[in-house]
Parts: sequence; structure tokens; C-alpha cells
Amino acid sequence: MDKDKLPVMLFAIISLLMPAALSATDPLLNFCSADVRNSQFESNLERLLESLSSNTSIAGGFYNDTVGDGLDIVYGQALCRWDVNSTVCQNCVDEARQEIFKSCNKTDAMIWYELCQVRYSYQMFFQLMVYTGKYLDKDSQEKNVSNPHHFNDVLTYLMINLSGAAAFSPSKRMFATGKIKFSGKDTIYGLQQCTRDISPSDCHSCLNSALTDLLGCCSSQQGGTIVSRNCNVRFELFPFFNDTSNSLLIYPQSKADRWKKWKVVILVSASIILLAAIVFCTVHLWRKKGSEDVKDEEKSEQVLLQDLPSPTGVTITEEGMFIISEELAFMDLATIKIATNDFSDLNKLGQGGFGTVYKGLLPDGKEVAVKRLSKKSWQGLEEFKTEVVTIAKLQHKNLVRLLACSFEGEEKLLLYEFMPNKSLDVFIFDLERRAELNWKIYYNIIEGIARGLLYLHEDSRLKIIHRDLKPSNVLLDHEMVAKISDFGMARIFCDSQNTANTKRVVGTLSLLLTAPIFIFRTC
Repeated sequence: MDKDKLPVMLFAIISLLMPAALSATDPLLNFCSADVRNSQFESNLERLLESLSSNTSIAGGFYNDTVGDGLDIVYGQALCRWDVNSTVCQNCVDEARQEIFKSCNKTDAMIWYELCQVRYSYQMFFQLMVYTGKYLDKDSQEKNVSNPHHFNDVLTYLMINLSGAAAFSPSKRMFATGKIKFSGKDTIYGLQQCTRDISPSDCHSCLNSALTDLLGCCSSQQGGTIVSRNCNVRFELFPFFNDTSNSLLIYPQSKADRWKKWKVVILVSASIILLAAIVFCTVHLWRKKGSEDVKDEEKSEQVLLQDLPSPTGVTITEEGMFIISEELAFMDLATIKIATNDFSDLNKLGQGGFGTVYKGLLPDGKEVAVKRLSKKSWQGLEEFKTEVVTIAKLQHKNLVRLLACSFEGEEKLLLYEFMPNKSLDVFIFDLERRAELNWKIYYNIIEGIARGLLYLHEDSRLKIIHRDLKPSNVLLDHEMVAKISDFGMARIFCDSQNTANTKRVVGTLSLLLTAPIFIFRTC
């Protein structure tokens, strides 16, 4: 005799000989809700429960009934496990009837036993599937399995097969049991059941929801049960049902399958290593080429500066040095140091990528902004040349005006008109200062920026793309007139040029304005 069949046969014999003992256990779970029942409702309920107790076993283990009318009508339903005989079913429903009537003084209640369940309600619930799964905390579920990952896979395979059989096999009466080998000595036993008043698709949906909860709570434990209004699922590592019609399922995993998994792991690992090597080599070559491109671009921009017609008062020698005439003011370093209190931090207005800006007070009482280019910036001299060349001849009310320049030794300085309201970012990123701006001022600022850009792109003799337009480079004078500043990143176009390529990203990311920006036709 098959050793696996012996416990099942013993269970069947005991259930036939001792039906009362099987049903005389404590309820697994009960549920009470809704309003307190009145005397008429209670009288109808008592008649209904007696009807369920008398008729469920006769009807094949599932029975619906209704008693009363109007506000005191009661709907009831009883379900027995399909693998128990009629005597066990009747005893279980009768015990459930007594317990639910005694323990719940409500108009809506349900009670679950291991072999049956009973439900009543003041609302009609027949043929309606509403999943409300509840997890039963039992001693068996506190014991974990040795290999939870494999156990979860095998359990899932078993329960998915059972849910399909229970829902879509008419001969199963929405009830299915099965077993599957988990290891050499362990077998998983599973059971699934639905109330027979719902459709097969609703049954399948309910069982899938219950399976999700079951795997969530108990997939690493030695047993688990989920009960709900329309379906129940359970598994154990011992035979707990009286159903010999099921056969042992085989989990579909062979040596070939395991080898396929290893091949996938090996191929994926090799692909990752190869991809990492390709990325490393590409990045290395890109950086090497990028450094060469930057040098080439710097050289090309220097040649472009030398080819440009020099503004009046500024001459650029072949060596890149400046000769300043009286037409562009030149100021000695000593005067600027006195004006800025020797570049005191108290006079600092701001700091950018290529230098720091200080407030200065000239001997004649005029306020200026002094841009002191960084000594450590290897691009400093080129940026200085660019700014002087581009700004010296630019005259527009929406561009910051260059007043003078100075260079002595490593010091490279530019003097601009002073903007008492600082820059646009001071207002838009400060809640208190932002409140000072109204829509008219916003409009005037936007219009001023646009007019300044239009002049740079279309109306000036030198066609300019700013390339670093952002709130901190839009200054505001005492009347809140917007003036574009900081041309250290500017790209200059010749008269016949309407396109240009750059091989490196320049400028600063900003929340409102980014560079490059507003690419219009420039010639």
C-alpha cells in the first residue's frame, strides 16, 4: 500500500465513525458588523439558522435561504467542505448556528469552522463576490521551512493548479485538493473552495486574491489558511482533507532546467562584464578626445578674436596682449584697491565661475561694480579678452555698460556700472523680495531681457550668442530695468556666419534660464 495514502484513509475512517468529534472544535474565526438586531429580526434569524442547519447537508453541502420581509428580512448561507459526509456537515452547521446566534448580537455576521462556514445578513448577498480575506494565526504557521525560496515556488505551482481546477471544473463543485513533493521526505497538501452561488470567473478571482494573501503571510511557514466570504485556501505539510481523487503533482524542474538557469546567469554575467569594458574604453577615449577638442576650440576662438575688427580704443597684438588708448578708460590697480577697500569681503557682491564681483566707490563718488577675474583660472585671460572685446562697443540700455578695465601682473579687472538692485535671482528665489515684484515689473524685466538679446543677435555689429544667460546674470538698476551682464562665455559670429558648433558644454544650469539659450538666426 502507498505510504502517502495510509494517513488519508485513516482520516476518512475516523470522519465516518466519529462525525461529532470532527465538528466539535472551536470556530476558526467569527465576524460581526452592522446594527444591533431587534426582536423581530432575531426571531427571523433564529428560523433562518434552523433552516440552514436542516437543509445544508441535504442540499449537498451548500444552501441559501431567506426569512422575513421589509426591514426585518434575513438572508443566510451555509457551506460545508465538499470532502465531508452529510452527518459531519449537519453537525458542523448546527454548531455554527448556535455559536453565531449566541456570540453575535448584530444584523450581519459570519463564522468559520474548519469543516463549514455560516453567514447571515440584513442585505442580500447571494451571487455577489466581495473579497475580504482574513489570515488565521495558528501554531503551525510559526514554524519556518528550511528552504523558503524553493518552498514558495512549489507552493505557488500547487495552488495555481488548484485554483483553476476549483473554478473551472464543473465536477469539482468549486472545491479542489492536491499535493506536491517539496523535498525527498516532505509533501505540501493544499485545499481551495468557493461558495457555489458565484460565477467561475468570480471564484477564480477570489482564489487568486486569497493566494496572494496566503503567499504574503505564510509562504515560508509550514502551514497557512486564508478565509473570506466567498472562498477559502489552506495548505499544510500533513494530509488534512478526506479526498483521494487527487494525484501527486510534479514540480516541473529538471536538471536541464537548472542548467538553463546557470547558462542564463553565465551569459548575463559575461554580458555585464563585456558592457562594462566597452563603457570604460569609450569613456576613456571620449575624455582623451574631449581634452583635445577643448584645446582646439580654445585655439580656434583665439584665432577668431584676432580676426575680428578691434573696437575703437582696443588693439590686440599677435601675442594676445591689449593696448588701451584714451577712448577706453584704463584705471590703475591702486585706485581700484582703494575703491574696493582692498577687495574687502564686506564689499563683495557675488562670485561666479571666473571671478568675484566687488562694489567700489571711485574718488569722484561714483559707485561701480568691479569684476576681479580668478588668478587660478587657466581660462581667465581668454575670458577677459572676450569680455573686453565684446562689451567695449556694445551700447544698449538693456546691457550692462563697461566703464573701464585694468590689468597689472596677474590681476585682470573690469569696471561696470553699479546695479543697486543686484540681480534677478535675488528677487525670484527669495519669498520676501519676490513679493516686491508685480506683473508690470515682471513684464518689463522679460521685455528688457528680450530686447537685449535681440540687440546681441540682430542689431549689433558683432553678432553675439551669450551662452550663460541665467537669473544671476540679469542685473536690475534703480528703476528695475533689466540689463544683461557677464559676457565671459559669449560666442562671437562674423558678419557672414549664421551657425557655429561648440564641442563642450558651458554656462551654469538654472531653474529658469539655462545656457545655451534663445538660439535665433544671428546674421
